[in-house]
Amino acid sequence: MTATTRTGTRTGTRTGTRTGGTARTAAGTKARATGPARTALPGAPAPTPALVVVAHGSRDPRALSTVRALLGEVRALRPALPVHLGHIELNEPLLPDTLGALGDAEPAVLVPLLLSRGHHVTRDIPEMAGAFPARTRVAAPLGPHPLLVDALHARLLEAGWPARVPADGAVVLASAGSRDPQSRAGTARTATHLAARLGVPVLPAYASAAAPTVPEAVRALTARGYRRVAVASCFTAPGRFATECAAAAPWIVSAPLGTHPAMARLLLHRYDEALRTVGTAARRAALVP
Repeated sequence: MTATTRTGTRTGTRTGTRTGGTARTAAGTKARATGPARTALPGAPAPTPALVVVAHGSRDPRALSTVRALLGEVRALRPALPVHLGHIELNEPLLPDTLGALGDAEPAVLVPLLLSRGHHVTRDIPEMAGAFPARTRVAAPLGPHPLLVDALHARLLEAGWPARVPADGAVVLASAGSRDPQSRAGTARTATHLAARLGVPVLPAYASAAAPTVPEAVRALTARGYRRVAVASCFTAPGRFATECAAAAPWIVSAPLGTHPAMARLLLHRYDEALRTVGTAARRAALVP
């Protein structure tokens, strides 16, 4: 008995390819098919680049539901914009699958749902994007930025941070952590901006790969005489790191940033910023003799 191949009719043998799409080889792996590229008609406006939100991924099911809800907020703010989700690991859809489904000619801006610049932003995401012929550009991570500080401040207020600044109050800014110095520098800048907003010391701390840890930061502030030390969760969604950091809080702890309205606005800001940067670079290149 012979198998079938999909070429508009069911005849012949299975070839393992599917025109214009993604195919599965006999080994079970996905291979990019070489279908006809979609090209714009002469004089037609360029297609609007899609927004691909790149999340890290988590084994905690609350993380995926939170990220999907956040994308719903983004779509509500800009209904005409194509919005997609891709994960670096652990959750589906994985970023390569999302990019493979876009098509060769469809442009996209990849916005990392990450709060500082690190290995994922500088290496992993660009390398994944570079494996596909789709026209993509990688935007900056979400932090540091005033909108991120807005979300952190709001979550602290929701957790019980007093409107009147406590004389013995301080904050530990808890984040995931990275060995990349750019990541730690970005988190430190976010801590500085949050301290200016709150009027109290804010000490950055990390769940992994960097020092100090959250318990160490709490002890350091307590040793300096601060009796009410809050933990600000600088995480996009619930997960293991957010849970561990919350357990170390001696007083109040804020919820992960999740679907706070500032987060959806920040994703769109990074998308727009990436488009403006590319447009400016193109105009400058056109002026070169």
